[in-house]
Amino acid sequence: MAEPVTTLRDASQSASIALPANDQRGALTIEYRWLNPRFADAPLAVFLHEGLGSVAMWKDWPQTLCDRLGMRGLVYSRPGYGRSTPRPHDAKLAVDFMSVQARDVLPALLDALEVNAAERKRMWLIGHSDGGSITLLYAAAFPNSLAGAVAIAPHVFVEDISVASIAEAKTAYEESDLRAKLARHHDDVDSAFYGWNDVWLSDAFRSWNIVDELDCIRCPLLAVQGYDDHYGSMAQIDTIAQRASQTELAKLDRCGHSPHRDAPDALNDAIVAFIGKHNASAGI
Repeated sequence: MAEPVTTLRDASQSASIALPANDQRGALTIEYRWLNPRFADAPLAVFLHEGLGSVAMWKDWPQTLCDRLGMRGLVYSRPGYGRSTPRPHDAKLAVDFMSVQARDVLPALLDALEVNAAERKRMWLIGHSDGGSITLLYAAAFPNSLAGAVAIAPHVFVEDISVASIAEAKTAYEESDLRAKLARHHDDVDSAFYGWNDVWLSDAFRSWNIVDELDCIRCPLLAVQGYDDHYGSMAQIDTIAQRASQTELAKLDRCGHSPHRDAPDALNDAIVAFIGKHNASAGI
């Protein structure tokens, strides 16, 4: 059963989730927001944010997309981000932190919100950057419990361009107004930033790779990348298509790492066409 929810200052809600017994973090509070809840019989789209994202940082893009799709939506802030339970400052993220989010945290949130098995079979995941990688990992872990997935600027292995840009982000955070800007969206901005930045810049993370797991994905999959992305190259989504043959690719001109901000019309058109086609063929 879902725990009682409390209203947060940005009109989101919170839910308490229980993680596996061997997880030392105990219960976590997750910030979330429903979109178009009046569409009770419509499929659900779940949005997974980037490495420094949150419910608020999506702004109105998930709502705009759900309106075009005629679907319900769920946006949430992962632990350590937004108004969700912050990461303790002395706790480093493990190299497999994205796998933990896919296998444990997201299923626990869906359980808490009483999204049942039938709803999950009709559900779409839409993830950006680290959220795109978590989308792929969830699709691989639960191949029979998902209508389809959209991975936007995902990572499936570590590239030099990614590490260089993340190192530049650290300099910007410490020497510019980036910290102040992010602080508007996270209860503990240092926890959010350094949790993400430290693990990506660690020596151990250079060997992180989820390519083999792509073989387990069975659902329809759209992979999107901008040609001007400074956090990853087209090799990321080309690799996905090589390992999951049902993948369709959308390569966007004049678009950097955030297609929902850089090229929203082109991105929305690609997603609406893709999801509409597959929902229709599945009778959803």
